[in-house]
Amino acid sequence: MNVLFVGNSFTARNDVPGLLATLAAARGHTLTHRLISAGGASLRMHWNKGIARQAIEDGGWDWVVLQEQSTLPIKNATRFHENVRLFDAAVRAAGARMALYLTWARRHVPETQDVLTRAVTAIGAELGATVVPAGLAWQRVLALPNHPVLHDPDDSHPTLAGSYLAACTFLGTLFGESAVGLDGAGLDPADAALLQHAAWETVRGG
Repeated sequence: MNVLFVGNSFTARNDVPGLLATLAAARGHTLTHRLISAGGASLRMHWNKGIARQAIEDGGWDWVVLQEQSTLPIKNATRFHENVRLFDAAVRAAGARMALYLTWARRHVPETQDVLTRAVTAIGAELGATVVPAGLAWQRVLALPNHPVLHDPDDSHPTLAGSYLAACTFLGTLFGESAVGLDGAGLDPADAALLQHAAWETVRGG
């Protein structure tokens, strides 16, 4: 599977594509990937810069994963939807499928997760794009007592546990595979198991 990731530090931090590739390999799949990332970048910025657009047009991708600036869908869903639509025709023309990386709320405003989720799922439904529900997996874990720390001290970016949870969710969404029982990327085994189960339950809609 060949996957192009377009986003910012929410994808780059702890190398989510690399974590996914390791998980996929453990399930017998080969994942090649490229990440086009810029700090704090919105999808509009990526589109205007042209590098991501050219990479899509060059072809060879099974999936193009789009990660929007993390608060834009909350602050301006209309603008976010416009940004995704910019990429839609290019992704289709290249013969790829589009996946939307549903991220998570800031630590101090967990109530915004529902707004973020609605914004992402709405445009996903409109365009027939697949939603990778990482933010919902985070929401599930954060509701548990004594859960692993998912937010960095900046209350925004992911810890390794947070990125690992996202990668497990990608594995379930793109490959249809559970991460349960796989290597925990150096995390505490009990924490890794909790994250693996939470990701799979979220992907399955449980």
